[in-house]
Amino acid sequence: MEFLQPINDWLVAEFGPLGPLAAVFGLGVVLMAVVLPTLMRRQIDPLAKLKQPRGEQSNSAMRKQPGGPGQKKGLRHDAAGADKLERFAHFLEPKTEEEMSSARLKMLQAGYRSRNAVRTFHAVQFALGIGFLVIGVGYAIVSSAGQPLDTTNLILSVIIPGAIGYYLPRYWVERRLQTRQQEIQDGFPDALDMLLVCVEAGQSLDQGIIRVAKELRAGFPALAEEFETIAAEIKAGKDKPTVLRGFAERAGVADVSSFVTVMIQSQTFGTSIAEALRVYAAEMRDKRVMRAEEKANKLPTKMTLGTMMFTVPPLLIILVGPSVYDMMQLFAQAIR
Repeated sequence: MEFLQPINDWLVAEFGPLGPLAAVFGLGVVLMAVVLPTLMRRQIDPLAKLKQPRGEQSNSAMRKQPGGPGQKKGLRHDAAGADKLERFAHFLEPKTEEEMSSARLKMLQAGYRSRNAVRTFHAVQFALGIGFLVIGVGYAIVSSAGQPLDTTNLILSVIIPGAIGYYLPRYWVERRLQTRQQEIQDGFPDALDMLLVCVEAGQSLDQGIIRVAKELRAGFPALAEEFETIAAEIKAGKDKPTVLRGFAERAGVADVSSFVTVMIQSQTFGTSIAEALRVYAAEMRDKRVMRAEEKANKLPTKMTLGTMMFTVPPLLIILVGPSVYDMMQLFAQAIR
């Protein structure tokens, strides 16, 4: 390692104490720039194709055909992005089927319905992690200004931005999922009331779902999108219980799951759908009132902390302050 000492001394003399770190970082960037094109041009192992299920083999073969669905932008709007990320699927996707199913369900519940939503999420997570890490290294180099930098400060200025960039997409998806579920929960009682009116007016359940989707578009777009998806799947010929169960999984709301159970049981046992809707819609209205009352009852408890923080200290200063001042003056005179 003695031959590296002159290089290290030259880097320190030219770029300061962080010169070796900047050189290592630049070397890493160069190696990544060299390796990435090789990974993108890498051919798929024929033995790996034989290990794939027959459905995946046919899908990959269709994507490779000149007229396949992966080659036409008009058939799949995310085909270009899929081709770019296909080569990195081995580290942009979960390894097990359970993790992959859980990740797909989470992206669906957040409103991302693209076929490559999981892969895109991990790609964005990886890119932001590396990007914020680079920003942290740049900040550490600039802030040092030629002076020795503490190891703890160096680690904090590099690791913290990288962790923020890595967890930022996950936080975004979680917040979007919670917001979407709250929107579905708030608009579901109104949707049931409108669906009940449509069914009692003589329309079928499928026609009522289409009408409710149109009416909810302005106020609750997430719920309207789910109803449109239900209508499209039923038109495509899918089994109605399967479509309703898919709706419950995508929504991730307990009220929707209960509604789906009621609808499936009503269809199975041949009971009146209008009667089931009437009873369940009334129950949803009662639950909405109970949730509003619950929030109203929590309000005094939440305001107590703010009242104590912003009212009690000024009140103590006003009441006790003069007495404390007089006592301090008295003690000062006694000491003299």
